[in-house]
Amino acid sequence: MALFGKPKYTIVRLKKKEMPDGLWTKCEGCSEALYNKTLEENLKVCPKCNYHFVLGAYERINTLLDKDTFQEYDKDMASGDPLDFKGPKTYKDKLLQEQEATGLKDAVVSGEGLLDAKKIIIAVTDSRFIMGSMGSVVGEKITRAIEAATKNRLPIIIVSGSGGGARMYEGMFSLMQMAKTSAALFYHHQQKLPFISVLTNPTMAGVLASFAALGDVNIAEPKALIGFTGPRVIEQTIRQKLPAGFQRSEFLLEHGLIDMIVNRKNLKATLSQLLDFLS
Repeated sequence: MALFGKPKYTIVRLKKKEMPDGLWTKCEGCSEALYNKTLEENLKVCPKCNYHFVLGAYERINTLLDKDTFQEYDKDMASGDPLDFKGPKTYKDKLLQEQEATGLKDAVVSGEGLLDAKKIIIAVTDSRFIMGSMGSVVGEKITRAIEAATKNRLPIIIVSGSGGGARMYEGMFSLMQMAKTSAALFYHHQQKLPFISVLTNPTMAGVLASFAALGDVNIAEPKALIGFTGPRVIEQTIRQKLPAGFQRSEFLLEHGLIDMIVNRKNLKATLSQLLDFLS
């Protein structure tokens, strides 16, 4: 009979519903698929493994300063090409590409605002722009921010997310910024004014070797890569295996390079408490 010839189960093939792009992000720490809206509400910190995603400069400022209080300095300052650098791509072309991709003129945003109603000056480097490397504009904007803090007797907070160190496209002009920013911080320190340095993933090379390591308090986000030369280059040079977690925040806290590790969700409250204490 036909009744007994029918299959036991009916298989229905459904058309795969198209899902719009940009809804999910794969966590670099645990490979979990994270809904973007949830991730943004959690300040771009993975709720499963606590991996801290990179924040852009304006995103960072919005997480730290009171709403609508930020006043930017030197917004239109942009790099020239002092060496007429040419490679696979000219420096001018590279700058234009990065400006279009990030909406920034260069790798730092600086200005003043209120943090829990306390007036501060802040500068934030952005690793999305040539890895946050320090050229003459980055050094000049940070120096001007420090000098404004000194003149107006205000604390300064610098948030570093710079994996590129000194910017090779500018040669010695870039290396000069290490001394310039450090000297400005020396005069700020002489006036007994607070400087809090926040180190995020990654903070490397010339940025760490100058202003980023000079804070009265040096704070790092969890598992941030912080150092001068990267661990792979060090291992190849000394031909030895480095300790587990080398150059990560937790390793550096244990060895005294930084003062504390603070989760991003607690960073604003911690900075507010430190400003009260240091004042």
